[in-house]
Amino acid sequence: MAVAKVIEITAGSKDSLQDAIERGVSKASETLENVEGAWVQDIKVNCKDGKVTEWRVNMKVTFVLS
Repeated sequence: MAVAKVIEITAGSKDSLQDAIERGVSKASETLENVEGAWVQDIKVNCKDGKVTEWRVNMKVTFVLS
């Protein structure tokens, strides 16, 4: 039986929501082994002059302990 751990991270991107998610998962994978998935808990945008300037996501990243 596998045992997993969940951590919460925040990631951002000026390009897109998808890029923010991919950056967060990629960065988490640099220091964590066996990343299995992520749950996007919250989405936030920063705006200026009526335009989105940055996408931000709070995610719960799951990784399996070896």
